[in-house]
Amino acid sequence: MDEKKTFKRRVFDIIQIGYKGDLPSCIFDIFISVVIILNILAMTLETFESLSPAAPVFEAIELFTVAVFCVEYILRLWTADMLYPQYGKITSRLRFLISYDGIIDLLTILPFYFLSGFIVFRMLRVVRIFRLFKINTQYDSFNVITAVLKERRKQIISSVFIILILMLASSIGMYSAEHNAQPGVFENAFSGMWWSISTLMTVGYGDIYPVTVMGKLMAIFTAILGVGVVAIPTGIISAGFVEQYRKDEFSDVHYPDVSHIGELVADEASGFIGKTVGELTDTHSFRVLVLLRGELTVIAMENTHICEGDILVVETERIKKKKKK
Repeated sequence: MDEKKTFKRRVFDIIQIGYKGDLPSCIFDIFISVVIILNILAMTLETFESLSPAAPVFEAIELFTVAVFCVEYILRLWTADMLYPQYGKITSRLRFLISYDGIIDLLTILPFYFLSGFIVFRMLRVVRIFRLFKINTQYDSFNVITAVLKERRKQIISSVFIILILMLASSIGMYSAEHNAQPGVFENAFSGMWWSISTLMTVGYGDIYPVTVMGKLMAIFTAILGVGVVAIPTGIISAGFVEQYRKDEFSDVHYPDVSHIGELVADEASGFIGKTVGELTDTHSFRVLVLLRGELTVIAMENTHICEGDILVVETERIKKKKKK
C-alpha cells in the first residue's frame, strides 16, 4: 500500500505544474504544452480548403492529441484525492469533476467522441493554452494580471455598469431621433444597440449611421463619451498594474531584524492545502505565524486549516536554532 501511495504521489507531482528542479514534471509540462499547441494548430489548419489533401494528417494529429488529453484526464481524476486531501476519494473526484480545470478538460474531449455537432466545444481547447501561464504561478506575469483584476473587480464592474447604461441610453435616444427617417434600420429601442456599441467602443462600423441632424448631433456626443468610457476601465487597470509592480518591488527588500521571516504560498504544488498549522510545524522546519487569506489576517492556531491561495508568514531561523540546541 505504501509503494502504491508513493507511486500515486509521484504521478500526481509529475502531472501537476512542477518545480524547475523536478525534471520529469518539467518535461511533462512541456509535452502537454506542445500537445495543446499541436491540437489547436491542426484544428485551425483543417479549416483551409487549400490544405484539404493533408486532412488525414490533421485527423491523425487530432486523434493523438485527444488520446493524450484522455490519459491526462484519467490520471488527474485518479490523483484527485492528492489534490484535495481534506476530502475522501469519492468526494475529491467529484470536486475535481465540477472544478474549472475538470469541466474544461472534459468539454475538450467529449466533442471528439459524442458531440461532434457541437463544434463550439472544440474552441474550449484554446482555453487549455492558459495552462502554459500556470508555470511558476507565484511570480509570472499572468498571475499579476489575475491579481490586478481580482483587486480591482469592484471598480471594473462599476465601470462596465456605466458603459451598459450609456449604451442603452444612446440606443433609445438614437431610436427616437432616427425611427421616422429610417424605420427599417431603427425598428425599436434595441435596434440601435449595435450602433451604440460600435460607436462607444470604436469609431463606428459604418453599416448603421444617422441621417438626421438630431441623430448626427447625438452620434457626435456619443462618440465623445466613448473616449471617456474606454478610458475609465483602462485607467483603473493601469493603476492596478502600477500598484502591483510597486508591491513586488518592495517585497524584495530585506531587513536585518526580520531576516528569519518568510512567506509561502499554499498552492497545489506546495502540498499545504488541507493540512493544519500544527501538522506543518511538525513536518517542516518553520513555524507559521499568521495566514493572509484574501483581505483577512488569520491567527495561526494549531488546528487552523490551510486553504488554497493562503499566504503563510513563517519563521524559519529561530526553529533551526532550537533544533541545534
